[in-house]
Amino acid sequence: MARFFLLLLALLTSAPAMAQLGSARPHITAQLVVDGPVRPGQEADLAILMTPEPGWHGYWSNPGDAGQPMTLNWQLPKGASVGPLRYPVPKTLTIAGLMNYVFTGPYAILTRLKVPADVTGTLPIRAKAFWLACTDEICVPEQGELSLDVPIGGGADEQTRFDGWRRQLPRPLGSAAHFAANGTAVRLGIPFPAGVAVDHPHFFPADGVPLDHAAPQRFSRDGDLLIAELTFKRPPTLVDGVLGMGPSGGLAIGATPGTVPTGGTPIGEAASTGWSALGWALLGALAGGLLLNLMPCVFPILALKALALARAGGDERHARHDALAYTAGAIVGTGALGIALLLIRAGGTAAGWAFQLQDPRTILVLLLLGTAITLNLLGTFKLPVLGGEASPRGGFATGALAAFVATPCAGPFMGAALGAALLLPAAGAILVFAALGLGIALPFLLVAFIPTLRKRLPKPGAWMLRLQRILAIPMGLSTLAALWLLYRQGGTSGLLLGLLAAALLVTALVLAGRRQSRGLPALGRPVAIALALAIVPLLGIGRGEQAVVTKTANAEAWSEARVAAYRQQNRPVFVYFTADWCLTCKVNEANAIDRAPVQDAFKAAHVAVLAGDWTNGDPAITRFLESRARAGVPLYLWYAPGKEPEELPQILTPAMLTERAQGS
Repeated sequence: MARFFLLLLALLTSAPAMAQLGSARPHITAQLVVDGPVRPGQEADLAILMTPEPGWHGYWSNPGDAGQPMTLNWQLPKGASVGPLRYPVPKTLTIAGLMNYVFTGPYAILTRLKVPADVTGTLPIRAKAFWLACTDEICVPEQGELSLDVPIGGGADEQTRFDGWRRQLPRPLGSAAHFAANGTAVRLGIPFPAGVAVDHPHFFPADGVPLDHAAPQRFSRDGDLLIAELTFKRPPTLVDGVLGMGPSGGLAIGATPGTVPTGGTPIGEAASTGWSALGWALLGALAGGLLLNLMPCVFPILALKALALARAGGDERHARHDALAYTAGAIVGTGALGIALLLIRAGGTAAGWAFQLQDPRTILVLLLLGTAITLNLLGTFKLPVLGGEASPRGGFATGALAAFVATPCAGPFMGAALGAALLLPAAGAILVFAALGLGIALPFLLVAFIPTLRKRLPKPGAWMLRLQRILAIPMGLSTLAALWLLYRQGGTSGLLLGLLAAALLVTALVLAGRRQSRGLPALGRPVAIALALAIVPLLGIGRGEQAVVTKTANAEAWSEARVAAYRQQNRPVFVYFTADWCLTCKVNEANAIDRAPVQDAFKAAHVAVLAGDWTNGDPAITRFLESRARAGVPLYLWYAPGKEPEELPQILTPAMLTERAQGS
């Protein structure tokens, strides 16, 4: 009732503006957009794109103390329907002591369109829309006839725009939230990782939740719990809404009565306690980079570092200079990949860590690099930057290359740290990615600057040549793995282009080695021509219809709907997210998931096994990973009947899975 009178007062004071409504164009334009192509019997996302004029704003589903949300009267063909409206996370706007929840720039309200199974030609979508447009001084009720003729089986591909709009929606909270009420004073406990920063939090209540909108909201941290102290107009029975986190988006909250601890560290004071959320994320990235040296994909890195250490020998000055250059290269490498990832996500594309490996051109580059390094280790040619004497230039290149080839891997601490980085402001996120590079280089740095460790190294000698030949084996196997992945992503044409490029590169490097053996510069005309031809396949390779569809043994394709269906059947569910380029994923699958004892235990306990394949960057999987504060794969979840999902470690053992299956 109070909102009604406040709105009535605002409308009466805006009578001159309202009188012009019939002739003036609206201050907020509305447009229907569909995410095509649309097919019969399927569903598609439909957006109402709202574009306010400068200085004007529209309202969220719960407008706050004053205002009015959009209402729609749909006129749809028989068999067609739309779902509930899904709003992006709003902003707060306080005017004359009234707290409103608004949008000051363009925003998209999404809904799901169900398409009839028998429709042909075009599907006419019509709606009568009513909304309120306001400035800080006046409000104008506006309306419009929205129409869109959707071509069945065709239409513009709006995936990029829709992915950007979906990212602005509140993400589902992965764990249960609780609240404790003492009269109208309510403490809301929200499970939230301690290592993830919270930027300007604000709780936006769902419509009907009796929050005192204008009352101050206080937030504190207690381990992995974010606590909001709120004031209500009357004691609540349920607390639903959205936790806004500034530029980081928001989380959809549905809280039930429960225990919420008192105390905690108030937001704003955490930075002075010594270890802020950024500090924990940096520590996690550093530890993740350090442990990455033990992951299955580390063979190329070990080869490069071992050679660098051997080149430096016991000379302190050379060892330190080479280590510092190697560290700088690793930090610049991971930092550059992090910046590229942030720029792609800022453009509205759903992407995560190792995003570049979802492009066959990157895999082809890895194939060529692996081929060159293998031939270098075998002594076919000499390249000082990678395999020659210790020098800052060679150390930097080795570090940057190590960071690049390490991206298919993941290890303990790394997933949570990089997931937290994507929720931090840009400067903090870049620091986390740089810390990952420092962790990769840390062993090399310690050996170079601690004389006791350096003295334990064997003296340079003939063993170095033997080590080079031995290390060519894992490097060659990594190259073959890149070729296999190229086939999975690019199909037969991708495989043939990869073989052609590798053959041309081998030809060029063999010719270069022969010239070097005669005392001539490596780069002659035949070598330059062969190198140029080896690069040509990069222009023709791409992911498309020829890509090989990944089929995961003993598992069905993941979807949130399938998980929900199995949970309704009260069955235990094991979900794992993988990718063909993730070596850690493949080791876990071979050594744990696909082992016969594990599969037998799953079958005996009727465990539903679902696999999410992220090889080609499925946006649905990307969004789910983000909802779990993860930047990449692997991710393993165990859903016990009637319980919240348990996130398993990134290094699996058969016993870890069989014990859970037998206890279900």
